Parts: sequence; structure tokens; C-alpha cells
Amino acid sequence: MSNVTTVSVNVGGIDLTFETGKIGKQANGCVFARSEGSVVIATVCCGEAPSEPLDYVPVSVEYNEKYYAAGKIPGGFLKRESKPKDKEILVSRLIDRPMRPLFDKAFGREIQIVPTVVSSDMVHTPDIVAINAASCAVTISDIPFYGPIAAVRVAKIGNEFVINPTFQQIPQADLDIVVAGTHDGITMVEGGAHEVSEDDMLGAIAAAQPEITKICEAQTKMRELCGKEKLPLMEIKEEDLSWMEPIKEYAYPLEKEASFVKGKMNRGNALSKVHSDVIEKFSALIDEDPKRYDLVMKMFDDMEYNILRASILNDGVRTDGRKVTEIRPITCEVGVLPCTHGSALFTRGETQSLAVTTLGTVNDEQLFDNIDGEKTYSNFMLHYNFPPYSVGECGRLTTGRREIGHGHLAQRALEAVVPKKDSFPYTIRVVSEIMESNGSSSMASVCGGCLSLMDAGVPISKPVAGIAMGLITEGADYSRYVVLSDILGEEDHLGDMDFKVAGTKDGITAFQMDIKIAGVTPEIMRKALNQAKEGRMHILGIMTSVLPGPREEVSPLAPKILSLKVPEDKIGAVIGTGGKTIRAIAEQSGAEINIDDDGTVMIYGKNNAAAQEAKKLVQAIIEEPECGKIYHGTVKRIVDFGAFIEILPGKEGLCHISKLSHDRVKNVSDVLEVGQEVDVKLIEIDRMGRLNLSYIDAQPGAETEEGAAEDKKEEKREERRRDYNRDRRDNRDYRGPRRDRDFHKEGRNEKKENKDAE
Repeated sequence: MSNVTTVSVNVGGIDLTFETGKIGKQANGCVFARSEGSVVIATVCCGEAPSEPLDYVPVSVEYNEKYYAAGKIPGGFLKRESKPKDKEILVSRLIDRPMRPLFDKAFGREIQIVPTVVSSDMVHTPDIVAINAASCAVTISDIPFYGPIAAVRVAKIGNEFVINPTFQQIPQADLDIVVAGTHDGITMVEGGAHEVSEDDMLGAIAAAQPEITKICEAQTKMRELCGKEKLPLMEIKEEDLSWMEPIKEYAYPLEKEASFVKGKMNRGNALSKVHSDVIEKFSALIDEDPKRYDLVMKMFDDMEYNILRASILNDGVRTDGRKVTEIRPITCEVGVLPCTHGSALFTRGETQSLAVTTLGTVNDEQLFDNIDGEKTYSNFMLHYNFPPYSVGECGRLTTGRREIGHGHLAQRALEAVVPKKDSFPYTIRVVSEIMESNGSSSMASVCGGCLSLMDAGVPISKPVAGIAMGLITEGADYSRYVVLSDILGEEDHLGDMDFKVAGTKDGITAFQMDIKIAGVTPEIMRKALNQAKEGRMHILGIMTSVLPGPREEVSPLAPKILSLKVPEDKIGAVIGTGGKTIRAIAEQSGAEINIDDDGTVMIYGKNNAAAQEAKKLVQAIIEEPECGKIYHGTVKRIVDFGAFIEILPGKEGLCHISKLSHDRVKNVSDVLEVGQEVDVKLIEIDRMGRLNLSYIDAQPGAETEEGAAEDKKEEKREERRRDYNRDRRDNRDYRGPRRDRDFHKEGRNEKKENKDAE
């Protein structure tokens, strides 16, 4: 087709190709993007007409992955793609966050971006392709956009930064982050790490910038070749606002005083009172035009914005009176819930997380069925809930994209220190219930979640804490700036950066940065990271003073998990025909049992007694009978000459009637009955492998009686030896051993002669 436009750029040694003009031609913008075998079709559409002016951009991103992209059929009854998976929601957020600030509010139309993964080679990650394809689709469309933006994934493998690593390389990485930005600088970073240093994080971001610039240039070239003319913005008439001057003059000192009232709710009430008083005082002036009320409310917002930023930049004083590096008061409690496996209440200022840890079995693992590869399971999950009462509001209890994103960030922060499944075979679920919120509830979830894990006895390698940082700048070149530690909700809303860092005392484990300005300098980034480290150390000190490390034992309320290894040739015996044996063990003990192909047996009991009973039954199956050992067996059959007793599953022995009592036993049934459980001693395994048992030798005191009987026999043998020796000494013809033999020979000959004579 003559109208098809294609542009390629090499990123990390692999070509990323943008193509448009062949498909999706009725959308405002459509791009077919390919990187090796990963293909994403990204479209963007907007509403037909602008609505009334809005104070936000009505943009939505719907990233979706088709199972056919990887040659799969969806599971479930319907066999079709259904509601968005967590991964799709997280990627949608990755696309939304760097792009949203670059749309103009004056456009006033709804915007929908839909990146669809239609091919996946399960080698190259499609999410990065989707971010770049979405930006390119908007860039070449007729929708006003101050882009483009671009993104790459950076992994640190060994001492090397790898751009856009493959699925196989990512698990080997010490650091895995997604970096997005414009021509001018970085605007978003998100990812996790295994305790990397601040220098490594800065190095990874620096490695991403040249690649981001190349991708942005490719999109700009696409726009030059085939870009549509941009639609007009809404006309905003300049109004005469001179009528507002007396209101400003009267309201400013009141607004300034109310802006520094201590306490979020108190401050909100104070500001609301100022607003209502001002509107009432100037009601005659405001009521002259219906639009004036909205303009006055916007005036209040702008006034608060300028008051708070000026106070921080000029005086270093924040809305709650803190210094720029000061952390709010922190309290930590553990074991606050009596019947959970682990719990903690973490409070930082007016942000509070109730974190609860639950330990489960392998059957509780989370299944991921996606296009990245085979079905995978996860034994660690963190869920974040943000109910409306946490901010004093009414509303629906739902799990939206915000909850998914914040929970994922907190999970990344803790994953680096959670033990591997082979050393701690529990499924771990942490739930963070936000009780109050005024700034960085996700980082409170990290701190509370860490404490609840330690309270449950999960052997994490090191405690983890998180902190949110902010930024206030001034000037086109951002020559004046202040980095804020532990930001409030107002500072997040009014500031230029939301920067979250979580980690241990030795390094960073999770990182998220959203920048509202064109970009930040390396100097600002380094200062923010160093200041965040100081805050993290402060929080860790408070946490470890309450609970220095994991409890020595898991909660007694948690399931008891035991493991043992059985020889591979015994696996069939443990399972039994059609699983009969293993099911019987589970029913008898009340525990769950799983056995792997290599003979590893995992036992999950509701309590220690159930787990130990199941382990005992499994060991009995694989155990070989041992002579001299006492077994607790069950009488299976009674015959005239004894009883057959099962001492191990499938292994029976004979207890002869003579081994039932020291006295004579007439009938076996006088001593034993079928089904009776008795202790017996294995006294012999004959040449044919048959087991001979003794009932009397397994009774209490039997060893003492046996020893006494043996002593008596030995005394009799000694007495006979003494008598024989005495007789030999008294014989007159005794001439030593040879003569003694001759003497006995003569005696025998004499007896023979006498017999012959008779």
C-alpha cells in the first residue's frame, strides 16, 4: 500500500518498528509496533465534541493481551478473554502515568488509548512495545499532545546494564526497572531490585536516557511523515477578573492562616470555613454571574498552591509545621490481632496501615495464566485495600487500579527479602488495610507488611521500610528546588514529583517516581535518593526497636508444614493404587499431602499433631523392618498356631502361640483378637524374609525378665561344668586330655562287649 509509513529504530541491539496506514484507519491514530516476535497494535480515539472545561484530562488506557498472541486458548468455561488481569492493569498504569501530564486540559474531549498485544514470542516483553506504540499512535493522531514519550526496561545483570532484557534474563537481574521520559528528561521510573545501591539506580536511569531519546526521535519522524493536523483546543475567553481583587485581598491572610492549621481534618475544616465565610461576605458580588462561584473556588486552590510552595521554598516550613527533611511521628505495634498468624499496626502521622499476614499451603498459591509462558504459581502476594473511610468519606468498597498498583509496589518492596519456597514452603499473603490516609499509604503498607511478616515468624532476610519523597521547584531551569521527605497528601497534589523508595539498610528493593515537570536533573535525583536513604534508616530504626527480627517460630495458629524425602522406588507405595494409600493417610491424620516426582513429600497439617501423624504414617510405609525393634501393630488374622500382626503398612509377621505368654496358652484367641492393637518385638527375619514376632518380649519389664532367665540358664551351665571337672579330677586313671579320651573309649568298649555277651 502506498500510504503505509514505516520507521525503525534500534534499541538495545533489537529493531523496534512503527508502522501505520495499513490497519485501524478509522481511529484517530493507529500504530502497528513490532520488536522481534512481539507485536502490539495501539489505537487512540477521542470524543466527537468537547465538553465543558474540566480540571483534569479524561484519558483512559486499556492495555490488553490476547491469548492467541502466544498460541493459547483462555481457560475457564467461556474460553474467551474476560476482565483485565492484574498485569494488564499495571501496564495500563505504566502507559497512563507518563502520558497524562502531556495532554492539554483545554482539549476537553474524552480520550481512549487501547494497546493490544496480538503476537508474543515469549522472549521479548510486550509491555515496553505497548508503551512506545501508545505514544506513537497519539503522536501521529490529530489529538493535541505535548509528546512524544518513550520507555525502556533496564536490568542490571552482573556489572552490566541491559536494555530491554528478555523474559529469560529478567530473573537473573539484581535490578529491573521501567524508565519513561521525553526528549528533555525522565518523567517516570518504576521497578524492583535486590538491595541495589543509590548509585546503581542512578546508573540505570542514566543508561535509559539515550535509548529513550532515540525512540522519541523515531516517533517525531513518524509525525513528520504522516502525522495528522491537530484538533483545536477549546477557546477560553479572557475574562475581566478585576471584580475578584477585593475578594483576594480579604481572603489571602485568612487562607494563609488556615493552610497551616495542624491536622488534616482540622485544616480541611478551617479552609472550608474560610471559603464559606468569604463567599457569604461577597455573595452579592459573586451572585452577579453563575460562573463566578467556580472562579472563586479556583482562586482558593491557586492561593493555597502558591502559599504552600512559597513557604517551603522561602522558609523551609511545611503545611504541618515540619522541616523539609523531618519525618512525621511513627508508632509501631505487633500482634494486635489475637487470631491471625501475624499482624501489625504502623502509624506515621495521619497515615495508618493495619497489616495482616496469613500463612497457607501449596494449594493456596496464586496461579498466573498469561501469554508470557507456561502457567506459573506465586507463593507470595500482597493485597492493598483503600476504603473510603480512610479519608473520612462515604463510598463503595472496590478494588480499582489504584489498589492494584499500590499493592504491587509494596509487594515488590518485600519480595526481595521473603524466603524462597524451597527453604520456607508456605504460601504467604499480606493484606494492608488502610485505616487513615494522608500521604504515602503504599509505603506505610511496606512498613506494616514487613512487621506483620516478622510477627508471623516468616524468616525474612532483613527488615524493609519505605518512604515517599516530594519536590518543589521554581524557575524554568529549576534552579531553586527543595526535596521533601515523607510528603503529605497536599504536598503530593501541589508538588512537582512523587518519589517512593523502599529498601533495607543495605539497598533499594522497590522504586517508583512520577515527575510532573519536564524532567529532573541528575543533581536533584541524587539529592532525593540520598535524602530518602536517611529517612529510610530512621524508619527502620523505629521498626526494629519494636521487633528486631522475625520470631523464632511461625505462629502456632499457622499450618504446620513438614517435608521428607522418600526413595523413588517407594513413591508408588506411598501413593497406592489410584491414590488409595495417600488419601487414607490424609483422612487418618487430617493433613494434606503432596509428593513430587523426585520423592519429596510435603505435609500440611492444620496443627503440629496432624502434621506429625501424617509424617509418621508416611515413614511407616517406607521403613524396612529391623530386628530387635518394638512395633505397634494390628492383629489381622488368628490361626491355631499364632497370630499374624501388621507392624508396618503392608508388612505382616507371625507371632507364634509360644510367644504370647510365659505360661502355656491353649487358644490364641484367649490372648488376642482380630483388630486389636498390640506392641510386638521383631525377633527374627528368616531366610525367606518372613517376620517372626514376640508378644511377651515387647511387654513392659520383658527385657528384665529375659535377662533374669538368661542368667539362670548361665548358672546351670556353670554348675554342670563344675561337676564335670570335679569328676575328672577324682578319677584315678586320669592322665590328661589324651588319657581321658582313652578312659572313655575303654568304657564304651566294655559296654559293647557286655551287650554282645548277653
